[in-house]
Amino acid sequence: MALDDPINRYLKSIPEPKQTDMRRLHGAILEMNPGCKLWFLNGKDESGKVVSNPSIGYGTLRKKYADGRTKEFFQTGISANSAGLSVYIMGIDDKKYLQEKYAPAIGKASITGYCIKFKALKDIDLDILKSAIQDGMGRTRA
Repeated sequence: MALDDPINRYLKSIPEPKQTDMRRLHGAILEMNPGCKLWFLNGKDESGKVVSNPSIGYGTLRKKYADGRTKEFFQTGISANSAGLSVYIMGIDDKKYLQEKYAPAIGKASITGYCIKFKALKDIDLDILKSAIQDGMGRTRA
């Protein structure tokens, strides 16, 4: 099964108007990063228990654990949730970086060390969000 199939099924399952925002965001990330590796996490653990919201990931990051092991993961991910949308920018070591650099200009969003949450795309400056995504992708290429 092609990866696009679960991604498209996921996008179709999201109620409007979030679905349109997710599709727009998905398209923008693909346009900025043509040919990047796509990921789909269905939000379930090995036993089938739901542990998170499904998410779409982009790019490849080598995540290093304290014990020295490494694991591939996505650099950027997007997910719809009950409160709106989340954009995950993984692998930036400075947990204040995103907030300090992007919070003043992005609009109505909550920013943590790796996550930018907002209710809808209309509430934020999409160009600033795209800059944050590309900044994170550039900093964490595998």
